[in-house]
Amino acid sequence: MIAVGRMRSGPEKELIARYIDRARAAGRAIGFSDVTLRDIDESSARRADDRKAEEARAVLAQVPAGASLVALDEEGELLSSRAFAAALAARRDRGASTTALVLGGPDGLAEEIRAAASLTLSLGRLTYPHQLARVLVAEQVYRAITILAGHPYHRD
Repeated sequence: MIAVGRMRSGPEKELIARYIDRARAAGRAIGFSDVTLRDIDESSARRADDRKAEEARAVLAQVPAGASLVALDEEGELLSSRAFAAALAARRDRGASTTALVLGGPDGLAEEIRAAASLTLSLGRLTYPHQLARVLVAEQVYRAITILAGHPYHRD
């Protein structure tokens, strides 16, 4: 996960770390070698478009070569947890070395990021604080891994 903005200490940061640790441990057995979170500083540019462009350059610099990029955007597709798990598995099975899930800053994602993404997802039509969006994505990554591993964490 690559996210614009820095997390402050607190329960959200601890919860994200817990889900990432769980996903990392469970994922190794099914071909997900690592799960990490990379923070990108928010731009201090004056105009929103300039901030988004600067953040996009920083995000894309963090995406490893050959990675499959998934953008999180309010206009993206709404997927079930099982469909999200299948999307991650498909990327793994096609040989993508990395799947980078990108969360933009307060102004959202630049078109450059959305254009580079093989999938654009929405967490729903509600607006969430950035910290909670990170928690939701970390939990869904963990949930997807448990679904793929046949673990009973997810119940339909």
